[in-house]
Amino acid sequence: MIDGRKKSAEERRSFILNWLKESTEPLTGQMIAEKTNVSRQVIVQDISLLKAKDEPIMATSQGYIFFNDQQPTYPHKRIIACQHTPQQTLDELLIMVDNGVHVRDVIVEHPIYGELIASLMLKNRREVNQFIDKMDKTNASYLSDLTEGVHLHTLEAETTEQLDEVSDALEKAGFLLSEQNSSR
Repeated sequence: MIDGRKKSAEERRSFILNWLKESTEPLTGQMIAEKTNVSRQVIVQDISLLKAKDEPIMATSQGYIFFNDQQPTYPHKRIIACQHTPQQTLDELLIMVDNGVHVRDVIVEHPIYGELIASLMLKNRREVNQFIDKMDKTNASYLSDLTEGVHLHTLEAETTEQLDEVSDALEKAGFLLSEQNSSR
């Protein structure tokens, strides 16, 4: 319950939207469900309805976030192609965040659906570990399982040097996809 009484669906969605706008951290569906005294599935539906009204809400591995113009943006972006096993995902992501890079998403090319993009929004070891723990606990498959480990990441950084360092480290680890290792 919010404010001691049960809210209508529209009031609840308004409350959720305002909470997301004010929050500096992602809000999980479970957190929102507990605060509004409804099931997590109702929250998933509420978020879908808010997104259908063009509210810039993004579902990430840490929870829901509201994208607004005040959020920090990184001046440099790069899309990289990688290939590795699911067991190597932790190592790949740690290389990225340990070099000060923000891992925005993962992208795969599905033969039927085309480009599939999942928001990651990982910027430090804690978030990477939470993501891996969630994958393990839910026994979910990585998107790259659909493409024999081939996937893209959108990376963001303060400097191009950080992006270059990440590319070099990923290549050294054997994760960066290049012409010579594309036939793995």
